[in-house]
Parts: sequence; structure tokens; C-alpha cells
Amino acid sequence: MKRALLLIVFAFMVVHISAQEMVQWRGANRDGIYNESSLMKQWPENGPKLLWHFDDLGDGHSSATVTVNAIYTSGMVGDKGVVYALDLNGKLLWKAEYGVEWNESWNGVRSTPLFYNDKLYVMSSFGKVVCLNAKTGGLIWTVDLFKDYDGVNIKWGVTENLLVDDNKLYCTPGGKTANIIALDPNSGKLIWKSTGNGEESAYCSPLIVKLASKKLLVTQTANSIIGLDASNGKYLWRFEHINTYAVHPNTPLYSNGNLFCFSGYGKGGVMLKIAEDGSSVSEVWRNTSIDNQMGGAVLLNGKIYGSGQKSRSWFCIDWASGKEIYSEKIAGNGNIIFADGMLYCYGDNGEVVLTQPIDSGFKRISSFKVPYGANQHWAHLVIRDKKLYVRHGTSLMVYSLAAN
Repeated sequence: MKRALLLIVFAFMVVHISAQEMVQWRGANRDGIYNESSLMKQWPENGPKLLWHFDDLGDGHSSATVTVNAIYTSGMVGDKGVVYALDLNGKLLWKAEYGVEWNESWNGVRSTPLFYNDKLYVMSSFGKVVCLNAKTGGLIWTVDLFKDYDGVNIKWGVTENLLVDDNKLYCTPGGKTANIIALDPNSGKLIWKSTGNGEESAYCSPLIVKLASKKLLVTQTANSIIGLDASNGKYLWRFEHINTYAVHPNTPLYSNGNLFCFSGYGKGGVMLKIAEDGSSVSEVWRNTSIDNQMGGAVLLNGKIYGSGQKSRSWFCIDWASGKEIYSEKIAGNGNIIFADGMLYCYGDNGEVVLTQPIDSGFKRISSFKVPYGANQHWAHLVIRDKKLYVRHGTSLMVYSLAAN
């Protein structure tokens, strides 16, 4: 009787946790840091054990969204975007088509599904935002950012990993009147809209910055870093940040009043000091070396780690001063995450590298070549429950990272 009661309680807790869970782009804080422990500090010669792979995802660069009960990702089949739900062993649970996706240059789905309160949120490269039932794939609501608002498309298709906070779903149509909007995640109805700086979107996935007096929504549009009051959309400030193609895909990093924003094509990064009340920013330093195109960066112990684009090197930059501490060519230019004392680097050459950040440089420990999939190695790595999720175009591979 006691055992049966414990099983009922455990089942209730799992359902409750699933309902309250939020899983988003680049981890809990959108900063590439995964709170995992007891992971291998060195891999076997051919890499960690491959547990399973799923090879029918269609084209795309969407990462895995891994929850308590399921895994979600998306791909393009024909010209249609499809969300896939898999169980934790890689069995297909359901798939749901949501609209036309990008089939011109660099084919495929751009954005990673957002999981929140048993719902999935996806933005297509043609400005369609859809909300799906995470258990069944059924459509709950849809909003067209181009038709319903005054959004416009951009050179390689709008790309944004959606953000939810305080029961608001934020996205960037990039229009003149509805530059950035907040929607009700349950109904898709408009909560507020902001004219922002009136610029087109710039492939950026925004960040919530928590100050003592308010929360800021920070993102990048074509030529600017901008800050809004997240509660009402009030436009607070703009800082010019221009590169060759108005491409700024990286989510900024924030710590103790300072905001680091960075992009590729030789532009690099800038550190901004945010006023205590969030009303303005001022420049602290610039560094053009860490011109990461779309692979993100991580902040660890006062140091920024990430790759450059033009140099093809990986950098360690001092957070306070912006000075380069060291740089090395440890992998192809790519994306980076962190877990349990180690950096995981996924190069665009298809190599995944395990490295330890030390004072004198990147200590390269282990690596393996991604065996399945096709086209670009652009999807960001994910770690959950001692497993590494690697997406390469048509394939998702899952590796065991558990230490023996």
C-alpha cells in the first residue's frame, strides 16, 4: 500500500514538473551553460557512446528541446516546416506541419522550438508564429507577423528563438509600428507593441535582463542594440552596432550591470554598462577579435569564451577589460556550451571537441566527427540528463556523457 502511494505521488510530481517546465534556446538562462554534473572528463578514442540517432528530420538548423518526457525539434520536408516529438529513446511520438519554410539559400528551419507549460512555440522563416499542444502536436493558435502586424522579411528569412517571461511571449516582427511585440502565450493576443528603433529584425534571439527596478528586453535589430521595458514595451535606449549584412544572431550575455553584445563579419563585441534604472547604456570596451557569426559565447569566472569568424580561432577574453587572454585554433568556427567544468565546441567542420579552459589556453581533451546528417553543422549543442544532443541537418544524435 505504501509503495503504491509513493508511485502515485511520484507520478503526480512528474506531471506537475512537466506542466511547469520551460525549456529554451541555449539553456535555462540562454547563456549556453548547462547545470549538469558527473560527466566524463575524457571521451573514448571514437567519442562518447552513441545511444541512438533519428535520421528523418528534413533540412534545418534547429537544436533539440529536451524536456522531462520528450524531445522536440523541427525540420523542412519539401517546402513545409515540421515539428517532431520524440520520446527519450528516439521513438517518434508525433509530427506536425506548421507552414512554409526557407528553401532558398541555406535551406531549412532556422529556429528551435520553445517549450512552456505543455505548449510549443515556433517561429517560421516567413514570420509565422505557431503554438502547438506539446502532447499531441495540435494547433492552439497562430499569428502571422507579416500580415497581422507590419513585419517584413529579411535576406535569409526571419530567425528568432522565441522568449517567454512573466507570461509574455516576445518576438520581433521588425516593422515600423510593431517592431517588437509581446503576446499572450495562451491565446496569441497582443499585450503590447513597440516601435523600437523601426529597423528590420536581425536574426537575434532576445534576452531578459533583471534589474532592481525593472526587467529589460534586450535584442539587436539591423543596426542597433536596443533596450525596452519588458513589462510594457517602452523604448528606453539604442546603441549603434553595424556590420556588413545586418546579421546579429547571438543572444547577448549579461552580468552585474554589464551587457556584452557581439556579431560576425569582423564587427566583434562591445561591452555596455546599463544604468541602474535601465534608462541608458554607455560603452565600456570593444574587441573586434571575437566576431562570432552565430555560435554564441559563454561567460565563466570573468572570462568570455567563443570563436571568431574571420580568424577561425577560438578566444578567451577578459570580461572586465575586453583584452584577449589567449586564442587557439581548436576546432572549426562554431558554437559553444559549458557543463561540469568543460567546454563543448561544435565546429562547422563537423567536429565536436571537449576542452578544458585553463589559465594558459584551451586544453583540448577529446573529439569526434559527427557521423550522420547532411549540410551545415550549425545547430547548437544541448546537454540534459548526462546526454549530449547533436543536430546535423537531417539527423539528431544522442550521446551518453555519464561518468562510469
